Amino acid sequence: MTLQDQLKTLRLPAFAAPMFLVSTPELVISCCLSGIVGSFPAPNLRTAEEFGAWMAQIKSSLENAVAPGDWNVAPWAVNLVTHSTNAKLPSYLEQVAIYQPPIVITALGSPKPAIPVVHAYGGIVFADVASLPMAKKAAAAGVDGLVLVCSGAGGHTGELSPMVFVERVRQFFDGYIALAGAINTGDAVLAAQALGADFGYLGTSFIPAVETMASAEYQQMLVDCGPEDLMVTRAFTGARASMLKPSMINQGLVPEELEFKVAKLNFTGRDGESVKPWKGIWGAGQGVGRIERCEPAASIVDRLSVEYKAACKRMKEICAS
Repeated sequence: MTLQDQLKTLRLPAFAAPMFLVSTPELVISCCLSGIVGSFPAPNLRTAEEFGAWMAQIKSSLENAVAPGDWNVAPWAVNLVTHSTNAKLPSYLEQVAIYQPPIVITALGSPKPAIPVVHAYGGIVFADVASLPMAKKAAAAGVDGLVLVCSGAGGHTGELSPMVFVERVRQFFDGYIALAGAINTGDAVLAAQALGADFGYLGTSFIPAVETMASAEYQQMLVDCGPEDLMVTRAFTGARASMLKPSMINQGLVPEELEFKVAKLNFTGRDGESVKPWKGIWGAGQGVGRIERCEPAASIVDRLSVEYKAACKRMKEICAS
């Protein structure tokens, strides 16, 4: 089965998004065995060697695995920060060439450095984009897919409505589209497809999974909070990010003082100066109000799949009436 065939036959047309200091190999493996694309971000590791070790673990665990249900094991993905300040990118791309993740998702910079490396072994490249100009540049660079980060997404977030973003991008791009922005139910995954996307891109929904490295305090805050507890700010990395105000208060910060503060855009690595402001500050998307408990990733996918099938049935009945 080709990678393209795998993506057509996912149990649920969705990605578990790569999440900074949250995603783990165990989460990726569980998501793939449950029938959706699992992913993790390279900045979760301090060195290229550690990055390679995570990829080796995922690859070896999935190569001969059998999904527990009537679906196939889904492909896995890694996320690379391709911003010009990321001095580690060349060494991380060397590891990508060795372990050959089926999907590479670039973010916060041009996808050009990753494309030849990934295409050489038959993988595909998605570019994470938050604006139309960024989407056009990525499409022109030759990516296979785009992750459209819309208003409502957690962590680094966008400003456009998904209804506008997808429609405009489909005017010039016919590749894969994964839609991010408060996609936290099976109904929302179907809605993303109805707009013209191929996949839903879910992050916040998976932070409470038992396989993540999110702290118990972070997970409980997600259960306790709703969208009114979020604030979008550039104060931490320089890029717009949707963060939980209670986590700022817990660190002795005043959210109102941070709302319009802008940090210098810098992505030097997990152990660099640029990530220190993130310590203890937790991201979430507008779907946060739906989270009720901490549970295994497989249970989250099971629930989403049931919701998706029910939504598909409901839409068929509506279209037939």
